[in-house]
Amino acid sequence: MNRWLRNVPRPELIAVATSVIVSVALLVIKFIAYYLTGSAAIFSDALESVVNVLSSMFAAYSLFLAHQPADEEHPYGHGKVEFMSAGFEGGMILLAAFIIIVRAIQAFVQGSRITSLDAGLTLMVVAAVVNGVVGKHLVAAGKRAGSVTLTADGRHLLSDAVTSVGVVAALVAVRVTGWRYFDPIAAVILAIYIGMMALRVLNEAVGGLMDKQDAADERMLRDILDSHVGPSGKQPQICSYHKLRHRHSGRYHWVDFHIVVPANWNITYGHEVASAIEYEIEQALGEGNATAHVEPCIDPACAACARKKEPS
Repeated sequence: MNRWLRNVPRPELIAVATSVIVSVALLVIKFIAYYLTGSAAIFSDALESVVNVLSSMFAAYSLFLAHQPADEEHPYGHGKVEFMSAGFEGGMILLAAFIIIVRAIQAFVQGSRITSLDAGLTLMVVAAVVNGVVGKHLVAAGKRAGSVTLTADGRHLLSDAVTSVGVVAALVAVRVTGWRYFDPIAAVILAIYIGMMALRVLNEAVGGLMDKQDAADERMLRDILDSHVGPSGKQPQICSYHKLRHRHSGRYHWVDFHIVVPANWNITYGHEVASAIEYEIEQALGEGNATAHVEPCIDPACAACARKKEPS
């Protein structure tokens, strides 16, 4: 465990530990509020907090594992576990949405009985504020680190803050109007909201696991490679490139491509050119690995070849 902790940057370690602690604390607060009030809307929020706790724990494990270096069994590293973590979180949220709807239907049929509204409102306001602050911090930390896990966990907490605000609004409406069906109606609305959020999280996780191309990475990589093409390109110059592919393994980027260079270059110089472009790409990506395959130019009409002489 100490070896795992050493591999995780301190800001990320603090962020994920905060997520777990806050999720457990809010779970207790919300179930106390549900016990006091019997509110279906509060039950929906409390149930989502159960998902928060499980997801935060899985996120912590995934974050530790994702930072482990590549080994013989995992030559591409362990980064894809972050997509698995996001997928697990999305699935759990979807399950919670289903259970919330079932509970809301029961409240419609059996009638909603709400007590101790003041205490429930106070606890839910506290939960909403804490969720909002911590969620915003996790999203910012995730974006800085390029962590899918932290970003997904932070967005989940932010969505939880929104649901808590919705619960508070429903309870206020019940108190003002005396119409208790505001409570199960709010529960159904919140279930639909978190269900839609779950589908978005699942879509991102599946895209990562299926090596979906990142449009922003595609633009950046082509800008770099295009800048080296032709006689007017910057050094080191190449004739052209093709077969550009890239994917994410969590926060880590893997890129491979073919560069076409003058056929009269020797192997050593061609390798130096490939290495220079690989390094430029890796610096731009932050955390990544770029691999270039060198091919000789066979186009007799290539205007670039005549101007590209390897150094003497």
